[in-house]
Amino acid sequence: MVRPTLKLVRFLNWVTFLLALAILIYIQNSATSRDWWMLIFPALIFVCAICLQIKRRFTVMTILGDKLRYETGVFSKVTRNIAISKVQDARVEQSIWQRIFGVGTLSIETAGETSRLTICGIDHPQEVAEHILDASQAGDKKDKGKQL
Repeated sequence: MVRPTLKLVRFLNWVTFLLALAILIYIQNSATSRDWWMLIFPALIFVCAICLQIKRRFTVMTILGDKLRYETGVFSKVTRNIAISKVQDARVEQSIWQRIFGVGTLSIETAGETSRLTICGIDHPQEVAEHILDASQAGDKKDKGKQL
C-alpha cells in the first residue's frame, strides 16, 4: 500500500507551532495587545496542513495479486485498476528537494492505454517502481507459462 508522504504535513505542523509560539511571545512582550490578528498566519498554514492530510488520507495505491489499484477522492471516489502484467514503464521524477527528503513522483505507463497513472509525493519512489516492475515481469512469466 502506497500513500503520499506525511513529511510535508509534519513540516507544516512544526512551522505552525513555532510561528504561533513566536507570535504569542511577541504579543506577550508587546506594549499593545492589538497584534492578535497575526495569529491568522499560523492558522492558515495549519488549514493547509489539514487539507494536505485529507488529500493524503484519501489517495492510495495497492498491489493486489495480479492487479494494481489506485483510488483517490474524498466525497466522490475514482478507482483505477490495472493488470500488473500490462505495466510497461514505471518512471520516477524527483527534484533536488525531493531527492534530499527521499520523496518523488511515480508515473506508471501501461500497454494499450494513452494515459499515465501518476501518484505524487511518495516515500522511496524508486523502490516502489522496482517492486511494480518486478511484479509485472513475474506476471508476464506466469502469463507465458499459461499459454504454453
